[in-house]
Amino acid sequence: MKKEKWLIAAAAGVGAAGLAYALWPKNHIPKKAIVEPFDKTKYMGLWREAARLPNRIEKNLKDLTEEYSLNEDGSIKVVTRAYNFDKNKPVEAAGKAKFTGSDTRGKLKVAYFLPLYLDYNVLDVDDDYQFALVSGNSFDYLWILARENDIPNDIRIRFLLKATDLGFDVGKLEWM
Repeated sequence: MKKEKWLIAAAAGVGAAGLAYALWPKNHIPKKAIVEPFDKTKYMGLWREAARLPNRIEKNLKDLTEEYSLNEDGSIKVVTRAYNFDKNKPVEAAGKAKFTGSDTRGKLKVAYFLPLYLDYNVLDVDDDYQFALVSGNSFDYLWILARENDIPNDIRIRFLLKATDLGFDVGKLEWM
C-alpha cells in the first residue's frame, strides 16, 4: 500500500512538472535587451499606452495610462487607469513594482494582486524618458508608452526595429 501511494505521488509530481513546463513561456527576453543604465527617477510620472500587443489582461480597455511614483522602501507604486468599453465605465488598479536586481537596470516585477508578480522589462527608452518600449517575460506582451499623444517617426522606427530584432511580431501591434 505504501508503494502504491508513493507511485501515485511520484506520478502526480511528474504530471505537475510537465504541465508547468508546457505552460511556462519558452521564449524569454534576452538579458542584454534590458535597458542599462536605467534612471528610475526619470521614469516616474504618467505614461500613456501608445501601442500594445493584444492580450487578455487589457481586453476591452482603452485610453490606458500608468502612473509611477517611488515608495519610501525603494519600490514603485503603479496606478493603472483605463476605460472599459464593454462595461462602459472607467477602471483603476493600484499595484507595486520592484527591481529584480540593480535599480539602474530596467528589469522589474509588478504585482496588482500580491503575491503574483509579473515581469516588466524596459527594452528601450529615449534620452529624455518621453517614450519607452516595455515587455513582459515572453514575446506575447509588448507595449510602447509615451508621455505625449504623438510619437516621432524616428522613435517609432527605432522601437519597432528593436522589437522585431528581439522576435516580437510587431505586425500585431494595436495602435491606440
